[in-house]
Amino acid sequence: MPQPKNAMEIFQLLDKSNCQECREKTCLAFAGAVFKGRRKLDECPKIDLDTIERFSGEPEKQNTIEQNRNEYLKKLKNATAILDLAAAAKRVRGRFSGDKLTLKVLGKDFSVDTKGNLSADIHINPWVVIPFLNYVLYSKGLPVSGNWVSFRELKDGKERYPLFQKRCEEPMKRVADIYTGLFDDMVRILSGKQVEKQFESDISVVLHPLPEVPIMVCYWLPEEGLESSLNVFFDETTDKNLDTDSVFTLGTGLSQMFGKIALRHGFPEAVSSQ
Repeated sequence: MPQPKNAMEIFQLLDKSNCQECREKTCLAFAGAVFKGRRKLDECPKIDLDTIERFSGEPEKQNTIEQNRNEYLKKLKNATAILDLAAAAKRVRGRFSGDKLTLKVLGKDFSVDTKGNLSADIHINPWVVIPFLNYVLYSKGLPVSGNWVSFRELKDGKERYPLFQKRCEEPMKRVADIYTGLFDDMVRILSGKQVEKQFESDISVVLHPLPEVPIMVCYWLPEEGLESSLNVFFDETTDKNLDTDSVFTLGTGLSQMFGKIALRHGFPEAVSSQ
């Protein structure tokens, strides 16, 4: 994708709200700072991920990122191909049949065979595949404790929490604010379970992207003088069963999925600023 030739081209990518959350006085000032190299495009909290991927950095850098991801995925598949899948199935609460280990991912079957090949009842994409393979390879298989913690409380999560908040929690909140059917869809489409209110939230839904890696989404409705809020929580054993990078990937992937669900139901405004 050609890079912007001037600050006005960058300005056209922004929502022009002059929200100042980027700490610049106006969106035009931010665009100028990006063009001059003082700021990065992804420092705008309201710009969507597709735009960032299309316009941030040089095309060669984007290719390198994709190549690195593909190489990493290849290594995970190769490591899985030499793994004892039958033993791994017992460790990760999966089932082994024929030559496949199968787990439930958001209520749907997701499998890997003894050659590292993947198959699933849902769309196979990187935000599911990489955490899935890391879980199969390295999970300690610890049962969930029932004690919920925020992302910042996981191993190495404190430093990454601001970005997790920006890429996961804030976009989820925008969708929940506009598309009121989101939590029903979590239960109906993604095999989630609405649970008793946690942390005094108005709505709490638990999803299982992996068997021993539950994710709880808590939403607080707006009140007089207070905005709505949304936070994502994990079982305190999560970082023993899955690396924090994969946890981050699951959270941001779910956020993008919720945006696509809102779009399908005719709520483009729910994702216009993601």
